[in-house]
Amino acid sequence: MLSVLAVAVSLALLMFLAYRGVTVLLLAPLMAAVAVVLSGDGRWLLPLYTDTFMAALSGYVLQFLPLFLLGALFGRLTADSGAASTLAHWIVRTLGKKYAIQTVVLACALLTYGGVSLFVVAFAIYPIARNLFEEAQIPKRLIPATIALGAFTFTMTALPGSPAIQNAMPIPYFGTNVFAAPGLGILAAALILAGGLWWLSRRAAAAKAAGEGYGEHDEGGADAAPTPEQLAADAARHAQIPLWMALLPLLLVIGVNALFTYGVFPRMDLGFVSERFPALDPSRLVGLWALVIALIAACMALVLLRLGRWHNLKDTINQGVFGFMLPLFNTASEVGYGAVIASLAGFALIRDAVLQVSSNPLVSEAVAMNVLAGITGSSSGGLSIALQTLGADYLAMAQAAGISPALLHRVAVMAAGGMDTLPHCGAIITLLAICKLNHRQSYGDIAAVTMLFPLPALVLVIALGTWVGSF
Repeated sequence: MLSVLAVAVSLALLMFLAYRGVTVLLLAPLMAAVAVVLSGDGRWLLPLYTDTFMAALSGYVLQFLPLFLLGALFGRLTADSGAASTLAHWIVRTLGKKYAIQTVVLACALLTYGGVSLFVVAFAIYPIARNLFEEAQIPKRLIPATIALGAFTFTMTALPGSPAIQNAMPIPYFGTNVFAAPGLGILAAALILAGGLWWLSRRAAAAKAAGEGYGEHDEGGADAAPTPEQLAADAARHAQIPLWMALLPLLLVIGVNALFTYGVFPRMDLGFVSERFPALDPSRLVGLWALVIALIAACMALVLLRLGRWHNLKDTINQGVFGFMLPLFNTASEVGYGAVIASLAGFALIRDAVLQVSSNPLVSEAVAMNVLAGITGSSSGGLSIALQTLGADYLAMAQAAGISPALLHRVAVMAAGGMDTLPHCGAIITLLAICKLNHRQSYGDIAAVTMLFPLPALVLVIALGTWVGSF
């Protein structure tokens, strides 16, 4: 019981200090050390750090570094090429300023489903959202929830084929791919989108009836004046390019991924891999390989399509590549933390309790993913800890119950995107900072669109999956 208490204290401190803004890079090893010491296993502290924490961290980096790197690079290329701006303005022209909320949601959804980082999307779409909401006299406090609905929910966890890192993480554990349970994912995405739009439209209508407009906001900042080089780069980023040129890279991410997932790799005899890598199971990795190839193709297409017209291609590539490091190592540190926790005696009691929440492994998995994502304030962080510590157990339970690994994959990803947006979530804090708003002004609506509708959608997927299986 002492070890169980040590784990609980460690998790509580991790959640509290993350909310206070302390980086997970430091928190993860420190809180792992706290759990080890409090559990009475202090003599194993250094061996656990070098052999367990660092081994798990480095293993995660080796496995997912290409996805984080290519995703960050693609996001920067999309922003600096003008593709993000072109797509956003195209949606504005298509729907009209009358549908400001729907326009912003769909613009965010299109970009994130096409592989652009949600942080890049938030930076790119916020100025457009601000102008649309001000002209439509919709309260600015609803902008963060509108962006969150399009970027943080159904395109990240539910839609099949999403290149979001959360949708890729279960692949090596379950031997699946990013198109897992496509029918169920589409149904869940439709529910989340419809529910979120209903909520935001209702809130905007209530504000209008109460006579509340956009509101008085200081849109300026205390930062120093931008340099001429920064102004030129910003102008290039918001330039317009042909629509087909902006759409093609996004379509390549999904299309090339599907081509290799369902066309190329299934027709290849990958038996030759075992000749040189006997411990490698290609069937559990082809999903990752397909996504890597798709992101490379999309990045190359963007570079070639704009060749000779980049403001500073070298700086764009450098900034994109540098931008992947912090998200990767944050998540990898949480994986290392999870590995240390899993090695403690008390974790066996916690694991057994979680696994016994329900005889249905989908329900048990959903609870575990939601709780850990809520504690860490991160869908990828909670998912990584849960998969690291419980992934093999859930796969064995699912196989024994005749449940498809694809369904297990979809439930895991959607569950990680349920309670992850509690107030201490780093993505929420960043989004509010971008919009120059605070929790009191906007968090209630963010919570509604990121939890109130994704959680029932998760229940729907579990119920249908249990009843009719994966489809």
